[in-house]
Amino acid sequence: MSVTFSADFDGGNIEVLGGEGRQWDLAIRPDNGSHYYQWFYFRIDGAAGLDLTLRITNAGGSAYPGGWENYRARVSSDNTDWLCTDTRYDNGVLTIRHTPVGDTVWFAYFAPFDSQRHRAFVEKTKTLPGMAHRVLGQTLDGRDLDLFTLGNGAAKVWLYARQHPGETMAEWWMEGAVAFLTGDDTAAAALREAATFYIVPNMNPDGSARGHLRTNAAGVDLNREWAGPTLERSPEILSVLQAMTETGVDFAIDVHGDEAIPHVFMAGFEGTPSWNEARGALYQAYLDRLLAHTPDFQTKFGYDIPAPGAANLAISTNAVAERFKAIAMTLEMPFKGHDDAPEPVRAWSIERSRALGETCLRALADIVDRL
Repeated sequence: MSVTFSADFDGGNIEVLGGEGRQWDLAIRPDNGSHYYQWFYFRIDGAAGLDLTLRITNAGGSAYPGGWENYRARVSSDNTDWLCTDTRYDNGVLTIRHTPVGDTVWFAYFAPFDSQRHRAFVEKTKTLPGMAHRVLGQTLDGRDLDLFTLGNGAAKVWLYARQHPGETMAEWWMEGAVAFLTGDDTAAAALREAATFYIVPNMNPDGSARGHLRTNAAGVDLNREWAGPTLERSPEILSVLQAMTETGVDFAIDVHGDEAIPHVFMAGFEGTPSWNEARGALYQAYLDRLLAHTPDFQTKFGYDIPAPGAANLAISTNAVAERFKAIAMTLEMPFKGHDDAPEPVRAWSIERSRALGETCLRALADIVDRL
């Protein structure tokens, strides 16, 4: 049986440049209309027992080449359970080595969350007690942009994920967050009483289906569109901003993954013109509670804090904090291993992403009465 490659499925991304048998040269396809690329996801058939050597030859030109250092690709025999495999980066080439047990094996940048799973998640979430659903609008490719509403409290809390579609850990986080919020835990019940939650599990379903790293169908980075979104370029952001204007926002988490930093961290709104000590103290109180709830979170490593008044207001967290005077933040999870609590087989994983979704809400329960 000959070795065959496929990425012709939802979220798939790879090009075969050449090779035979055990050794193959590959390339990641850039996002449509964009220079960004880093996400890969493909299947190999007919490789049982072969010591595969897969060379992604254009890795050095990717969006974040620093993300390849100490990175390990994910591999799965069933497209469900994802483990790390031997991966090296040298001279602009990412080399993945793996020996499949069965004839079929999948490789991915991180555990995928495809459109079928997204729709199943949406349909299941619609049926959960107390959950309301509406479609905010359509994407450029004609997909639904889903919004869920839960709770009856005064505080307006927005949770939204996957502006950058290749950051699939963000939607795994959403699974954990929704499961906790709709459960019978006393902290979840207190949150539903104190706040109303507005949840967008996938802000960029087009990019997700197309196998993009960072952009929508038009090649637009949605997290640079919040200062002036348009129907032609970024209807996803336009729809969400309109809904936020209808509801107001007191607290918001924009959920992401970071390619280069092997830690979980937050990026806040410190550089916005309306930053003040009172809002800063409440943001810090939330971070303190998150630190207390999990060793997976830390505050030593992260992004540089902009100078006062110098925040980029085209970025979601800054735009939402400034427009609504909200406590807003960007949560980043790693693609690489997690240096604060290393896990040699799975690194940062589906399970840890889901668990962090719950933990972030437990921490919110500690300060929700201050919003």
